[in-house]
Amino acid sequence: MARNDLLSRRKFLKLAMLSGGTAAAGSLLAACGTSTPAASTAAPAQATAAPVASAAAAEATAAPVASAAATAEAAAGGLPFTVAADALDPFKLATDVEVDGVFFAGGFGDGYLKNTGTWMEQIHPGLKVKVQGIQQVGPQLQPRFVAGNPPDVVGNSGANNLDTVGLLNEGQLLDLSALMDAPSLDTPGKTFKETLIPGSQDDGVYEGKQMYLNMAYTVFGLWYSKTAFEKAGYTYPKTWAEMLTLCEDIKKGGVAPWTYQGKYPYYLREWVLPTLIYKNGGNAPLIKIDNLEASAWSDPSVVQAVEDLYALWDKGYILEGTAGMTHTEAQTAWLQGKAFFIPSGNWLENEMKTTTPADFTMVIGAIPGYADGKGDQNGVQAVGGEPFFVPSKGAHPQHGLEFLRVMLSKNSAKWFAENVSSVMPVLNGTEGANISAGMQSSLDLASTANGAIVRLNYGTWYRRLYDEGDVYLGELMTGVKKPADFIQAMQSLADEIAKDPDTKKYTRSA
Repeated sequence: MARNDLLSRRKFLKLAMLSGGTAAAGSLLAACGTSTPAASTAAPAQATAAPVASAAAAEATAAPVASAAATAEAAAGGLPFTVAADALDPFKLATDVEVDGVFFAGGFGDGYLKNTGTWMEQIHPGLKVKVQGIQQVGPQLQPRFVAGNPPDVVGNSGANNLDTVGLLNEGQLLDLSALMDAPSLDTPGKTFKETLIPGSQDDGVYEGKQMYLNMAYTVFGLWYSKTAFEKAGYTYPKTWAEMLTLCEDIKKGGVAPWTYQGKYPYYLREWVLPTLIYKNGGNAPLIKIDNLEASAWSDPSVVQAVEDLYALWDKGYILEGTAGMTHTEAQTAWLQGKAFFIPSGNWLENEMKTTTPADFTMVIGAIPGYADGKGDQNGVQAVGGEPFFVPSKGAHPQHGLEFLRVMLSKNSAKWFAENVSSVMPVLNGTEGANISAGMQSSLDLASTANGAIVRLNYGTWYRRLYDEGDVYLGELMTGVKKPADFIQAMQSLADEIAKDPDTKKYTRSA
């Protein structure tokens, strides 16, 4: 399979600016920065400008009864926007059923999911939408896939999620072509596909078919308190060497320089380590790793990056007890000032907003690189993420498609920006929202990257490398494995997978 290029942040920002100038860009950032615990189903603060139904659509008021009712509901204020008649019911839904949606509820909470369910019920009177927010999606839903009764729509993220590619290879995912070609819910004259930011869904395309959708656009980096940083008189490091020097100064002051989401080492494996490899050696070593090439893990730039990451533990720069902490425990310790830096995506602000001190001012910085590195030193990981799919063997797959159409509508994106302070990959979806300092720093980080996007796919393509790689990384960051042991373990595992005739192989060239 040839995986299409991911959306560049530069392009994303350009599109955002087109959608509403500075205010729109601001909303985008706001979307990235804050995180909300499971939010309420509060309605949007304000309805957006109502789309104008075309005359042809108005004439075609041969719309279903449910559609007419929905329009009346919208006019009465139940639904905070109007829907053109020809966009009300593209999947001809039965309304005497209960839609079964099961979703990961993490840093973004589940308020936006409940809001989607509420709007879907208002658009299709009589329909019931059950929204269940859970953790550990894999262990909870795998038995249902095995038994042949999966939910109607799934949000598959977080630790121990389902093997998306494995399900795809087993024919468990519905081709989303009908959804992509359906009329947009609230952008008249456009198909659903035409309202999504170009490139944001490319990694969900397999053999020419859209098999899953990314709900969020995420920027990854290193978070710190701007207030504490300025108070201490520190300068943010541009290189990893400067980072280690700064860590020594912080340590002498009695504070741990770093913590991370200890029980979930993928925060380091997926986002810090690949960025170090990229900034040291450029794209080539990452492509070799993804393509399961022999000796990929012993590339000099990979070895250097692994040794540099290991130095954080080896030099005593990791907060004591980090390895045993959950993500929220580590993030809470960071907010309490027990550590200066923590890696995360831009859901962090929302995820921790109820426990963030008022004067903390969390902002995100780039993973420092190398003065003589081959990669773009402004490179950043900024990609579409939080995959959603419709199981092909669910009881109501058409209702699953409609849930995704409503969730990734323009008005839903605005709700998400205003209530979750994060970004959906929907054109014009974030106009007018206020943004936080964290959001602004995310925007600045992605803008400075100017299209230099760090990518690593092996964790998605090969689940064993994802799962066992986490174990090995955890052992590296606790001294159980030395860098050479970690590299050998990862290469041996990659070689096993490369030789396994039962494992479908994927490659990329850029």
